[in-house]
Parts: sequence; structure tokens; C-alpha cells
Amino acid sequence: MMSKMTIATKKTPGNNRQQSPDLWGVPLMTPIKKIARLFNPYWLACIPLTAIIVIIWNRAAVAGDGEAPTIEELQGTLNTIWILIASILVIFMNAGFAMLETGFCRQKNAVNILAKNLIVFALATIIYWAIGFSLMFGGGGDGNPFIGVGGWFLSSEEPATYGLAPFPAGLPISVFFLFQVAFAGTAATIVSGAVAERIKFTDFLIFSLFIVGISYSITGRWIWGGGWLADMGFKDFAGSTAVHSVGGWAALVGAAILGPRYGKYSENGRSNAIPGHNMSIATLGCLILWIGWFGFNPGSALVASKDVPYIAVTTNLAAAAGGITATFTAWFKDGKPDLSMVINGILAGLVGITASCDGVSYLSAVIIGAIAGVIVVFSVGFFDNVLKIDDPVGATSVHLACGIWGTLAVGIFNQDAGLITGQFQLIINQIIGIVAVAAFTIPLSIAVWLVLKNTLGMRVTQEEEIEGLDIGEHGMEAYHGFVKEADVLGGSTPGSFSHADEISHQQ
Repeated sequence: MMSKMTIATKKTPGNNRQQSPDLWGVPLMTPIKKIARLFNPYWLACIPLTAIIVIIWNRAAVAGDGEAPTIEELQGTLNTIWILIASILVIFMNAGFAMLETGFCRQKNAVNILAKNLIVFALATIIYWAIGFSLMFGGGGDGNPFIGVGGWFLSSEEPATYGLAPFPAGLPISVFFLFQVAFAGTAATIVSGAVAERIKFTDFLIFSLFIVGISYSITGRWIWGGGWLADMGFKDFAGSTAVHSVGGWAALVGAAILGPRYGKYSENGRSNAIPGHNMSIATLGCLILWIGWFGFNPGSALVASKDVPYIAVTTNLAAAAGGITATFTAWFKDGKPDLSMVINGILAGLVGITASCDGVSYLSAVIIGAIAGVIVVFSVGFFDNVLKIDDPVGATSVHLACGIWGTLAVGIFNQDAGLITGQFQLIINQIIGIVAVAAFTIPLSIAVWLVLKNTLGMRVTQEEEIEGLDIGEHGMEAYHGFVKEADVLGGSTPGSFSHADEISHQQ
């Protein structure tokens, strides 16, 4: 008789080789099998993975001189990773701007809007790399208080060239540049919405190079590059003025010089609504921007610290308050809740809190956002009905009007030096900064827009505008194959629209 310890074997037909014994079935493995049943197989799979991570981490820690990294080195690495993540969040905001502007405009201009929002960040990256970054930070914090010099094309490997401390105390030049160029591109994107549906593609590209490479970079020097406004005590933590007001002033001037869209104003001066074609993607764009702002504001701390979650909370509170007050203000004013105002109210709250998000209380953040939500509703009506400036997406109201309010809010609600503490110097500094940036940006923008208008023409022809910039400027359609509303209602063919058709048969 075979022993109980004998392991039976089988032969497979056509194969005379003995199979390997089933070790798991050996009685000696019974205790191990009982223990294994107590653990989830996924947890068991993590054991070797954890061991590998521990070994690699330990080898990295003792690499080189055989010493473990210092607390300073670990903090420097953590700062770098956090700012890299924040940079990606801000860059992704370009998708939010693209969706928002496209949804707020007509379908016949969708390709044009998408193309502008995509190419503008590419242009911003190259021009900011070439000259903008150096104009803003070149020479370090102890350099010229009005304009930076040196380190062109990101050529310097010395952190002090750009006002940075060497790693690990300071950020690597590469990461700092990536974060800053994400902000620079935002200023140009703001302009896109205000001049939408009638500007030539080429002219917009040229102006984008100007605003990022010259205008934004110089005023940014004053505020963030160790310039004269910073020395004076002006505070703009994440860019209510440095980014949003600069883009807003340039957008306002451009929209005014460009003129309104055909059919926007009647002969008696009455403003005609030209609704957007897709509020779904506009809402998606708003949510993308809301999420991206958690890189925009908390990332501006430039370190991974306990201040980051605090800034995130003040940012979120202001956005929520802005959305609520804008909703009910528009509801009371116009009789119905307007989704476009819900969207712009949220963005207004975000812009409003951007300058002060690091230094105000939670309650102050709610107040700042709530006031911004009210401002944006009345600002849209003011630009549209009083000044007769056609802004298809409300960019000037969101970024300029609320950017100004957000900058003033620092002087009012700052917990260390605001009016709530009985101090007046900060609010004076904020007013000086707002006026200084406007005094530089407005005339410079006027000059560039007028040059474009008198050379390249700036505006598409009436026929191209009526037919749509997608066909006139790009030779394609965003929704090719879909039946157009104008075709269903009036049977019109492209190029045959009158001004009345343009108003009644919105594409």
C-alpha cells in the first residue's frame, strides 16, 4: 500500500512526461492555507510591491553620500511636486475657457473659438519663454523695479537670475517657469471671449503675443517680480489685477474698437440678445475652471504648506457665494433664473477672491464672493446697455469689474492690515496699483489694436460674419452633418442672411 505521503501522478494522453506535484495540496501546507484564507488576495499582492517600494526608497535615500535626505530636501521636493500639479491644473483651465466661450457663442463660430483657445497657450508658452519670463523676473528681486532683464530664452541656470533661491530652499527654475506661463496664457485667453465672433484669427494671434510677451510681463514685474508696486506694499496674491484686470482692460479696449456684432444693436439703440448655442458645454467649462482654480490660488503659495488647504477653502466659499448671489440677483432683476448668470457668478466669485485668498477669514471670503456675484450681473448690463460694448461671454464683467473689486477687497478684509483692522494704508496701496496697471495697459492696448485695425483690418467682412467664422476663417464646421436651425426655420443658404435673418435665425 502506498504511503499517505506518496504524491500521485497522472499521465496526459499523448504525453509521457510526469506532471509536477501539487505542492499546495501537501498536508504540510494546511496551516499556511488557513492563514492565507484570512487575507484578501489583493492585500497579499501588495506585500511584494510594498517591499519593492521600501527597498527603492531606502536606496534613493542613501544614494550618493550615503546619508538620508534632510527635512529641507524633502520639503523642497514636496514643494516642487505640488507646484507641478498646480501648474497642470491651471493649464487645464484652457479647456474650461474653450468650453465656456464656445457654448456662449453661436455654433457657426465654434471652430474659431476652439482654435483660438488652443493655439493661444502654445503662443503664450513660446513668447513667454523667449522674452516674457525675463521681462517679469529677470535680474532677480533686486533688479530694475519697472522691467526685468537677463536670462532670455530661459538660458540661465542660476536661480538668482530669476529671483529664486537655489533648490531645495527655492523652486527649480523649470517648475517656476511652468507655473508662471500657465498664468500668462490666461491673460490672453480672457481677451478671446470679449472679441469673439467677429475678429480676424490672425489679428487675435498677434495681439496675444503682445499681451503675454510685453504688457502682462511688465506689469507682472511690478507686482510679482520685485517691482515698485510690491515694494510699495501692493498685495495681489494670485492675480485679480496681475492677471484678470490686465486681460480685462485689453479685452474691453479691443471690444470697443472692434465694434459690436452685426444685429446686436437695433437702430434705436436697443440691445438684442444673441444667445449661445450650447449651455451644456458652457456649464462644463465653468466646472473645469472652478476645479482649475484650486491650482490657480493655492498654487500661488509656491510651497506645500498648511496654508494651501486654507486657501482652497476660501476660494471655494467665494465661488459658491458668487454663484448664489448672481442667481438670485438676476432672478429678481429679470424675473427668471439665468444659467449664464449662475456661471458668470461662480467665476466672478473666483476672480474676486483671487487677490485676497491667503489673508482673509472664511466669512470675509463669503462676503467677497457674494458681492462679486452681484457686481457681475449689473456690470453685464452696464457694458451692454449703457456703454454699448458687445462682449459675447461677459469677460470684461467677470475679469475686469470683479478683478478690480477683488483687489480692493484685500485692502478692506485683510486680517493683518485691512480696513477691518482700522488701517488705511493698504487700501490706498491697492487703489494706486489698480490705477497704475490701468494707466499702462489701456493706452498700450489701444495703440496695438489701432495698428492692427489700420493695417490688417482686424475685423472679418460682413459676409464672413453672417456665414460664420468657421467657414470664412477655417473652412470647416464644428457640427458638420447636423441640420442647422436656420435651415429648418427659413431655408436660407449660407451667405444670404440679412440683418433680420441674423437676429431671428440664430445659428
